[in-house]
Amino acid sequence: MATFQVSTEQHGELHCWRIRSSFAELLIARQGAQVLSYQRTGEPPLLWLSDEAIFRQGKSVRAGAPVCWPWFGNLQRNPETVQSMYHAEHAPAHGLVRTRDWQLLGVEEVGESLRIEFEMAEAQGGLPGWPHTVELKLVVVLDAALTLQLTSRNLGHSPVTLSQALHSYFAVSDVRQAEVHGVEGLSYIETLSDWQQRHQEGALVFSGETDRIYLNTPQTLSIVDPSWGRRIILTSSRSRSAVIWNPWTARAKELPDMADDGWQRMLCIETANVWDDVVQLQPGASSSLGVRIDCEVISKA
Repeated sequence: MATFQVSTEQHGELHCWRIRSSFAELLIARQGAQVLSYQRTGEPPLLWLSDEAIFRQGKSVRAGAPVCWPWFGNLQRNPETVQSMYHAEHAPAHGLVRTRDWQLLGVEEVGESLRIEFEMAEAQGGLPGWPHTVELKLVVVLDAALTLQLTSRNLGHSPVTLSQALHSYFAVSDVRQAEVHGVEGLSYIETLSDWQQRHQEGALVFSGETDRIYLNTPQTLSIVDPSWGRRIILTSSRSRSAVIWNPWTARAKELPDMADDGWQRMLCIETANVWDDVVQLQPGASSSLGVRIDCEVISKA
């Protein structure tokens, strides 16, 4: 029987929970219901927490797995159906829920798992400029792996259209040696080159700033990290798109919450519903976006 210990911590201005078991450790902030770090016992971290992270109310932490909802990225780059849901002048990047406190509904041991459930009550008509009524919950399950599931249920009388992402930052030994598998042969949007659509040849390797939206992605993607001798396996549900990002040298120097060399130790693969893979919820309908994060040992380089 797994034994879990849950304690509260204050990091800067943010209230957090640290969860420990015999096989892993997890840090979650109330703000954004954001998983900040995830590490298995005796192993390097799986989710990356920036050395220069800023723990401030109203600012998403550069770490872990921020929740982007009810739109992803720049609202103006979203389909018109997503843009039309919002009625305020200023549209913050990545939506409205990353920098708000979520309500912790419960922490429950279920067999060998720990289930943590959060709710964003303001999504039920209280988000500024977004006058819709959606029940929004995030469930985090810690067992031999880590699973995140974001569920939206339309409680209103009109359809709701949204984009979203679990903006996961993964820890790698050196991104220049890492490879992403599962994208071979896929089409992607190259956001750094006038949003052109291109075709991926072979596995993805990194030699400069990367910011791509991969389309019609398979259920499983993986990060091969030969220096740490492991493969991080991402198994998604209800997602046909993935965003892969690394800021590289120049962009990292512009980010106040990332060390100048921090880009070397991280890689974002964001399980998402973006571009033409948006979520359309009829009244009473629900949809869940999920990812399971696991890893396996491979031969070291």
